[in-house]
Amino acid sequence: MAAPILALQSIGLKIGTNPLLEGAELSVSPGDKIALVGRNGSGKSTLLKIAAGAIEPDAGERFVQPGVTIRYLPQEPDLSGFASTLDYVEAGLEGADDPYRARYLLEMLGLNGGEDPRSLSGGEARRAALARVLAPEPDILLLDEPTNHLDLPAIEWLEGELKSLRSALVLISHDRRFLADLTRATVWIDRGATRRIDQGFSGFEAWRDDFLEQEEKEQHKLARKIVAEEHWVRYGVTARRKRNVRRMDLLAGLRQQVRDHRGPQGNVKLSVAEGRTSGALIVEADAISKSFGDRVVVGDFSTRIMRGARVGIVGPNGAGKTTLIRMLTGDLEPDSGKVTLGTRLELAVLDQRRASLDPDATLKDVLTGGGSDTLTINGQPKHVIGYMKEFLFTPEQARTAVGKLSGGERNRVTLARALALPSNVLVLDEPTNDLDLETLDLLQEMIADYAGTVIVVSHDRDFLDNVATSIIQSEDDGVWTEYAGGYSDMVAQRGAGVSARKSERQPAQPRSKTQADPAPVQKRGKLSFKDKHALETLPREMDALRGRLAELQTVLDDPQLYARDPQRFEKTTQAYVDGETKLAGMEDRWLELEMLREELEGG
Repeated sequence: MAAPILALQSIGLKIGTNPLLEGAELSVSPGDKIALVGRNGSGKSTLLKIAAGAIEPDAGERFVQPGVTIRYLPQEPDLSGFASTLDYVEAGLEGADDPYRARYLLEMLGLNGGEDPRSLSGGEARRAALARVLAPEPDILLLDEPTNHLDLPAIEWLEGELKSLRSALVLISHDRRFLADLTRATVWIDRGATRRIDQGFSGFEAWRDDFLEQEEKEQHKLARKIVAEEHWVRYGVTARRKRNVRRMDLLAGLRQQVRDHRGPQGNVKLSVAEGRTSGALIVEADAISKSFGDRVVVGDFSTRIMRGARVGIVGPNGAGKTTLIRMLTGDLEPDSGKVTLGTRLELAVLDQRRASLDPDATLKDVLTGGGSDTLTINGQPKHVIGYMKEFLFTPEQARTAVGKLSGGERNRVTLARALALPSNVLVLDEPTNDLDLETLDLLQEMIADYAGTVIVVSHDRDFLDNVATSIIQSEDDGVWTEYAGGYSDMVAQRGAGVSARKSERQPAQPRSKTQADPAPVQKRGKLSFKDKHALETLPREMDALRGRLAELQTVLDDPQLYARDPQRFEKTTQAYVDGETKLAGMEDRWLELEMLREELEGG
C-alpha cells in the first residue's frame, strides 16, 4: 500500500461534554476511492471537515504531504463575495490549471457562468461548488453529499466524471448505487471510532452486519460471565470465608465493560397506518395532457395502476413529475383526457418540500394534530413520545418548533406524519432526501410490507430497483413512457438512463484564448416573495373555490330550479361559469410557479 498523502490519527472531538469522535482515523493514499459511512449524527461531515483543515480537533494529529492539493465540497457552500458563478469557480484554480475547464464544468452542470451568486437556489449553489472543486483536478477530493439537489442525468454525469479523474476520493453519500460504483474502500464511523475495510461500499453492509452480530455475541458472553462471577460472590465457599480480591476486581471490571459499552445507534422503526382495502383499480388515466404556455408537460399519456402496485416516476428536474402525480391523484385537472379514480381511496402524501409543516408548530402538535398526547396507529392509540422515539426523536424535542429542526429531522417528521395517517395509497415525493442508509433500508422494508399502493418520485436508482414494480419515465417534450420492473429494468429496455431535458443540453464549446467571453444569459435565480406567497396560498384558495363550485352545482342539480326561480338559475349558472374560469386561471398560475420552483430548486 502506498504511503498516505493525508492522514488523521487518534482524532478526538467533543460537542459540549459529549464525545463525537474518539480516536478516529483516516488514511488517504494516491488514487484511493473511499466511502465514508455512518448513521446521521455519527460525525461523518465533522471528520471530513477535519480532513479538509476546516476545523481543529480537540485531540489527534492531521498530516498532509507537502505539495498535495485538497479540495472540499461542503453541504452548504459559501459563494459570497463573487460577482458571478464563473468568478467563483475560477477563483479555485491555480496557475497550472486549465482555465477552460471551469466553463466546461459549469455548462455540464446546467449553469452558464453569468449567474449572480446572491440569487442562486440551493441546487444551483451546490452545482457551482461542485464545478469549483472538480476544476483543478486536485490530488484529493473530499465530497460531502455531492448528489444532493442533483437529478438523475446530473448524478450519472457526475459519476462518470469522478471515475475519469486520477484524484483520490473520500465520499459521503446516501446514494447506494453512487457509492458502490465509485469506491474501493470503506471507512465506517460508529460510536465515535472508525473501522476500515479494503472493499468498496458494495461489500460493506454484509461486513458491518457480521461485525455487529459478533459484537452482540461477545456482549452475551460477557453477560453470562458476570452472572457466573456474581454467583461465586454470593455462594462460593471461599467467598464466604474470605473475599478473593482478584476475582472481585475482575467482577468490577466486567461490570464496567458493560457500562462503558455503547451499542449501535438506535434505528428508526417504521410502520404505516393502513386504511381500509381499496378497490382493485386505483387510477386509470386515458390520454391525459397538460401544457404550460407553449410547453407540453404531459402529452397524451395513458396508464392503469392497480391495487398493490409500486410505481416509480423518474425524470430530470423540471420535467413535470409533480404535475403528473397531481393529475394521477385527482388534485389537478388535465387539459384533455380523463382520469378515473378507484373506490375507497385513502391517500397519505409525503411532501418533499416540507412546505406543509408549520415552522412555528411543535413536534408534538405536528404529529398529533394538536390538543392531544396520543395518535392512532392501525386502530391502536399510541403516546406521541413513544412514536417520536421510533423516529429517533428524544422526549425533550416534543416542544421544539419544527422550524428549528435540521433538514434530516424535518424529513423524518414529514415521514412520521404521513405514515401515521390511515391510508391505502402512499404518495412519496423524494422520500429518500436526508435519510441515512439504515433508515432507507427500513423504509424499503415498510414499502414491501405495505398492503396498499405506492407512487414514488425518486432520483435514487438503488431505492427504485428495490421497491418499484414499474417505472414511468419522462422522455422529454411531454412524452412519458411506462416500463415494467425497477430502474435497471427500465435502462435495459430503453438502452439508456434518464436524459437531461433538451433545453438543458448545452454542448460545451471550447473557446480560443483570443475569443471574448459571451455575454452571460440572464437567468431568474429565485422566486420573489409575491411568487412564494402565491405558491403557498393558491392551493388553499383553489380548494375553497372548488368547494364553492360544488355548492353551486348542488343548486343547479335541482331539476325544478329554472321553473321555480329563473332569475336565481341564471345568477347561479353565471357564478358557476365565472368560478370555473377563475379556477382554471389559478391552476395555470400555480402550475407556472410550481414548474419554476422545480427548475430553480433542482438547479
